Amino acid sequence: MTVYVDDMYRYPVGQFGRMKMSHLIADTTDELLAMVREIGVNPKWIQHAGTRDEHFDIAISKRAAAIAAGAVPITYRECGAMNKRRRVTGALGAPSDAIEWLGQFIAARRESRATAALAASRTHDEFPEAR
Repeated sequence: MTVYVDDMYRYPVGQFGRMKMSHLIADTTDELLAMVREIGVNPKWIQHAGTRDEHFDIAISKRAAAIAAGAVPITYRECGAMNKRRRVTGALGAPSDAIEWLGQFIAARRESRATAALAASRTHDEFPEAR
């Protein structure tokens, strides 16, 4: 089980005036809460508590503290891909294959939708009375 911290601060979405923010995510709520307590973040600031989107937005100074405390640095893209995987499968998985997994997931979903659309169009062609 692992805690991860992304580099959202590098992008406009992670910059709030002079504040630069990162996401802190973990495999479990207990790990996430243990980390924020260790780095001095108030646990009441948790976002989407109890859901698969559960995380903290932390300042860049807390990001450094989290890494020093053992959090694994990941990219903003890896964080997004890992969160999507958790929504689909229930697990974050590893950052090393998260972006590849997301690409495969999107390709499979597109293929499934295209197949369904083709099947629907054939039904209408074969059975005009079904319209």
